[in-house]
Amino acid sequence: RRRTRSEAMEKLESIAEQIRQAFDTRTAARDQALTQARALTRACALCIRAVHRDEEQVIRQHLDEAHALAASLRQGLAGYPDLYFTGYTQDALKEFAEASITSALIRHAPLPTPEELQVPEGTYLNGLAESIGEMRRRCLDMLRQGNSAEAERMLAHMDEIFSILVTMDYPDAITNGLRRQTDVARAIIERTRGDLTFSLRGEQLERSISLLSRNLPGAAAPDGSNAFTPPEED
Repeated sequence: RRRTRSEAMEKLESIAEQIRQAFDTRTAARDQALTQARALTRACALCIRAVHRDEEQVIRQHLDEAHALAASLRQGLAGYPDLYFTGYTQDALKEFAEASITSALIRHAPLPTPEELQVPEGTYLNGLAESIGEMRRRCLDMLRQGNSAEAERMLAHMDEIFSILVTMDYPDAITNGLRRQTDVARAIIERTRGDLTFSLRGEQLERSISLLSRNLPGAAAPDGSNAFTPPEED
């Protein structure tokens, strides 16, 4: 009986050692993934900043870095699907999708697909939803620069994205919380529409006032002469 117990304890120790090795490998994979996720998030943030500054070379540099980090993240967690689909990993990949989509739409480039980015569909859609906030920022920047046409293009993209998001009526467990992001996107779009409408109305008013002032008696013509000619007397 003692010999049997000793054999059992020896087997238990062997089992425990195998478990420790598995946990060590898993922990190392998790730690590496956390480091890569932070680096990926940073590269995406720098990419978006460069997009708003129209720094083409910097955009390309950070997008290339983000693609490499996302690929490394996938490969490192290939044997650990539960770690791959956990929060911090998918959050970083969502930032990757957002940066790629924002860069494409603002720079008139083809829209990347989930397959091209190699991100899950729900993660892609959440990145698409968050790109609306970056397009609002671009829209306001264009309004400040007097580029109403570009601002209207951004709002059109925002409307089109939202019209897709509202059709994704699936449980949050499938879409990874897309419904909340869609509600946030709705509020952002309505604020942007109000800002754009106010700005365009202001431009129309300025043009009307300018036209009226040129037609008033005594108004100066573009060549500096008097633009108003009184009617001749009979």
